[in-house]
This record gives sequence, structure tokens and C-alpha cells, in this order.
Amino acid sequence: MDVLSDVIAVMRSGRPRSARVAWHAPWGQRFPAAPGSAGFQVILQGSCRLIPPSGDPVALSVGDVVFFPHGHGYGLADSPSTPLAEPVCDPLEDAELFTSDFVGQNGPVTVTLCGGYQLSPGHTHPLLRDLPETIHLPARLGHHPELRAAIDLLGNEIGNPRLGADTIVPALLDMLLLYILRTWFENPPTPDKATGWAPALADPAVSAALHAMHRDLARPWTVQTLAAQAGLSRATFAHRFATLAGQPPLTYLTWWRLTVAANLLCESDAPLGQVATRIGYTSEFAFANAFKRQYGIAPGKYRRQRTASARP
Repeated sequence: MDVLSDVIAVMRSGRPRSARVAWHAPWGQRFPAAPGSAGFQVILQGSCRLIPPSGDPVALSVGDVVFFPHGHGYGLADSPSTPLAEPVCDPLEDAELFTSDFVGQNGPVTVTLCGGYQLSPGHTHPLLRDLPETIHLPARLGHHPELRAAIDLLGNEIGNPRLGADTIVPALLDMLLLYILRTWFENPPTPDKATGWAPALADPAVSAALHAMHRDLARPWTVQTLAAQAGLSRATFAHRFATLAGQPPLTYLTWWRLTVAANLLCESDAPLGQVATRIGYTSEFAFANAFKRQYGIAPGKYRRQRTASARP
């Protein structure tokens, strides 16, 4: 898998939720912080204001997408002066996979599409951790056609659910998440303001090495073989990778291997030896030692504790 697909597959847990809401002015809603989650808002009709925890309100119009990768709280309102009410729509808490709602009276209408994703708190990848608190992707004619198409499909399915919607909506929510992140990483801020992994993924050499690791995690990678994938000398590659990714290549590789292992322990009943082989360890003993160094607990005990905590 490529880096972004791989990261989302391991980080996200449970089923995403979504809601299509028609707001009739005057209206304002507070969306509380939800640690361990990520959420989005899309303006399908009308306009509104994003009320961040600090700073000035942000005007949003039709087609705008706002993504909250760290689950920070915020507000939405028809006007900055409208008081924010307590939540009436929380896709992460609602039992339904997707809902439609109507809020307010008879004023001008704004229609939003919101959604939420649960993330594994112990497996936060630096690619997600280093994203800004809020990502605003303004609608621009002719830009991001795949993102716009996913929004249209998702809005139609939620507004008019038909046969197969219970399967289509989660797939579209996953697709939308990937398109939002792809759009951000392919169009990051100017280089002097770029943060996190955007420069690493934009660098052809570092990106080539990252994709190679993620495609073949079990391969006995060395700095030299990764440098060959990057088309650089060993020293040049090691320096560039550490500068852009924030850690040496083999340090990242070990962390990612054990992160994938933790996910496999929770999501499958594969024997420990099989898990070890899948992530590139030649023995169960070596895997167990490495896992305990990272998580402070043996892999077998980690699996038992997570399995027990997941039971209703």
C-alpha cells in the first residue's frame, strides 16, 4: 500500500459516521472537542461562519471543506453574533451510520454535510499528528474534481438513501477522508510555512523510500537498500530523511512495524510468530522484545488486554 492508504487503514477504527443537516437562520451550534477522532464539515448550500476556539471567525461558502484532524472543538453559525447552542447533531455519538436533520425555523437555509472518524489513540502517525488544527479547503472552480465528486456522491446518498447505502456510505466516507488528505499534501502551504510530513511526501527521494517500506514491510531493509530506492547515496539519503521526517529511516521503520503489529494483534487472531514474520522479524523472541520496548508490555498480554476492553 502507499503511505497515505496504509496510515489510514491502521489509524482508523470502527465505522465512520455522517449527517446532512439543514440549518435555518438564526442558528449556531457548538461542536465539542472529541479527542481520538477526526471530523469534517462541507457546505452544500448557503453560507455560514466557522467559529474557532481562538482567532477570528472564518467565512464558509458552498463547496468549502473544513477538516479537523485532531478532534478540536469549534462552532458553526449563520453569523458571528449568533449564540452557539449545545450539540443537536454529533455523528460520532449517533447510533445511526448516517442521518438527516432539520434545525431552526423559517430563515435562510444552510445545508452542511458533517462526518466523524474514530482514530486509534495509541497509533497516531506523525503524518496525521503534524497536521494543523484546522484545514480549510475553499471551493475553487476546476480544482480538486475528485474531492468534489466524492462530496456530491456522499451528499446524495445521505439525503436520499437507497438500496446498498449502508455499504456505500462508509466507503464514500473513507474516500472523502483520503481525498481531503491527498488535497492537503499535494497542495501544502508555501515551503517556508510547510509543516509536518508535507515536505517529506513531496520530496521524490524520501517519498520513494517511504512507499518502499510500506509496500514491503517484511523486507530486511537497511539504510543502504532504502537509499538505493531513493536514488541517493547512503549518507545523503539518511540526512535528508531525518531532516524531513524528523527521525532516522530505520527508527521510523521500526516504529511503523510495531504499530502495524499492535493493530494486527487487535484486529486478528494470527499467532504471534505469524505477526512477527509479517512485519519483518525473523523470530518471535526478537519481535516480543522490540514490542515490549515500544509499548511497555508483551504482545500476548497487549492482545488480551485490548480484547477484554473491547468487549461490551
